[in-house]
Amino acid sequence: MLKQTPLNAAHRELGAKMVDFGGWDMPVNYGSQIEEHHAVRQACGIFDVSHMLPVDVKGEGVRAFLKRLVANNVDKLKTPGKALYSCMLNEQGGVIDDLIIYFMDEQWFRIVVNAGTADKDLAWMQHCNAEWGANLSLTARRDLAMIAIQGPQAAAVLHGAMPGSEQTTEGLKPFNAVNVGEMFVARTGYTGEDGYEVMVPAKSASFFWKALLEAGAKPAGLGARDTLRLEAGMNLYGQDMDENASPLESGLAWTVDLKSERDFVGRKALETSEITRQLVGLVLLDKGVLRAHQKVHTRHGAGEITSGTFSPTLQQSIALARIPLGIAPGEEVEVEVRDKKLQAKVVKYPFVRNGKALI
Repeated sequence: MLKQTPLNAAHRELGAKMVDFGGWDMPVNYGSQIEEHHAVRQACGIFDVSHMLPVDVKGEGVRAFLKRLVANNVDKLKTPGKALYSCMLNEQGGVIDDLIIYFMDEQWFRIVVNAGTADKDLAWMQHCNAEWGANLSLTARRDLAMIAIQGPQAAAVLHGAMPGSEQTTEGLKPFNAVNVGEMFVARTGYTGEDGYEVMVPAKSASFFWKALLEAGAKPAGLGARDTLRLEAGMNLYGQDMDENASPLESGLAWTVDLKSERDFVGRKALETSEITRQLVGLVLLDKGVLRAHQKVHTRHGAGEITSGTFSPTLQQSIALARIPLGIAPGEEVEVEVRDKKLQAKVVKYPFVRNGKALI
């Protein structure tokens, strides 16, 4: 039986098309996926992301534990509520998962992991906790629901749904979070637009969801979430990175701290392995649609598309692809699409941010 978020009934009341997403019963759209996409780029859309898992890590020495656990350096987190994006690696330097870490205080960090890897992530953290003798408390917060509020009107919608919240959330900077009563408000997102990800008690999720709709937000499903994140050049775990690809060949070198002397899981492998591939953006020049797993031919050898779609904002097909090093933006490559070789141009992503085309 599929797992359900606390908002499952609310999605069905809105006529959502529900699909199996990694074992969760989730809305792919509520009608027009294109309209949902444009609503986020132009106004405000809301997404149920309660399938993702917040994990509270508490105890003495939690900062030292996380410095060893993830590739980015949590010493960058100095003020309460500050967030950090990082990858959690295996000993071979492959990505177990990408996640966001929030610093609450020296004995409490909150980690948000992906839905499809939640059980694996929690098991790995518990393994490291025991093996390193950290003696920390790791609590999976399935008592919380999470709603993403995204778009240029996200702040107005949030304040409309949470009367009196302006004072605590208006000055919230990107990649920071604050507790507002029982709610946890983070200025983060997965769309390339301004926005928030709000954690609320599961019992309050439906009430808050309806308040956001009444404040002018449009519901959006997994379909729009995928086209939005791809336009924004944001990796999807299981496609653009996984345990067989390191962050250095997944466009995520900026999330790896090799400057400090600290050791972390996977560091030795990253420092000793030869990097021969890179993640690049592609724009299709011919007619067609770029999709994951299509073969890419370059002058330095073959590669593969990791994520591809038709961009509603740009009105052309775009993709992320892992190809050999030495191919620079502006060069043309060939993509195998239904037994044809179509021309595509290598570009520097993101493709779209804050409603504007960047290519």
